[in-house]
Amino acid sequence: MILHHYALSPFSEKMRAMLGTANLPWQSCITRELPPRPVLAALAGGYRKIPVAQIGADIFCDTRVIASEISALSGMPQLALESADDATQAYANATDLHAFMDVLTASATMTAARKMLATMSVRDFIGFFVDRIRIGAKAKVKAGNPRQAKQRVLAHLAATEQRLQQQPYLFGQQATYADFSTYHSLWMARDVAEWPALKAYPLVMAWMDRLQAVGQGQRTEISAEQALKIAHDATPRAIASEHQQDARIGQRVGIAPSDYARDAAIGRLVGVTPTRWIIARETPDLGTLHVHFPQTGFVLRVLSET
Repeated sequence: MILHHYALSPFSEKMRAMLGTANLPWQSCITRELPPRPVLAALAGGYRKIPVAQIGADIFCDTRVIASEISALSGMPQLALESADDATQAYANATDLHAFMDVLTASATMTAARKMLATMSVRDFIGFFVDRIRIGAKAKVKAGNPRQAKQRVLAHLAATEQRLQQQPYLFGQQATYADFSTYHSLWMARDVAEWPALKAYPLVMAWMDRLQAVGQGQRTEISAEQALKIAHDATPRAIASEHQQDARIGQRVGIAPSDYARDAAIGRLVGVTPTRWIIARETPDLGTLHVHFPQTGFVLRVLSET
């Protein structure tokens, strides 16, 4: 697996930590913090969220789908969201989105800004915030009032602390998808922004330390050019016949997130599973690519032929 990511991306950290728990070998391809990202544009079309994963000529968008691939590769079903019961799935989906937005708003600090500035040019630093403001203006989910966000985060921390009183992980004796859905935003608050409020929750701090103690798997670095060559030289994996029964198969579609950064990837629908959509993108330089999206949190629209 190749993970296209950057250091201070919280959702990338979610996957890096999960790869550590799975102890998988993976290849790291560093991308820019903001568009243009020509490599990802070539691989995933209009989709612009980070991270994106790649296995040969199959491209995986959104951490739900990436986690499912990690689960399959590692033989650890608890890492896939679809393996959880309804209550755990609801918790993970809410934490992934609403708690993340609240933590991001409440823990914005000069420390985080300095760390970001250390990883990019001043021009990109300014561009990053302009880009995020534009995303926020078009988003269906709003960050909200900072004071209210802080109160919600403190309530979230208190609930997480209470949940950890009887067990080492949020839903029992082993880390599941829900742990990583909670971890990544608190990582942003503690390890990047250095928000002091977390120190009042020792069980949360210890739980985060446990997730980090296993490392980030067997990571090796590759270049963007190497990632593109791997895609070029590969053939997308076969799609089972039972996943080709949807009436929209073969039609030109656009798939986009339903919350924020709602740029669509366009291609022909070639697969529909109970949890994901798969489109084929025909590219001049890389050939055929299959791009995978979760159905949860995304919208599919059938497009006219052009």
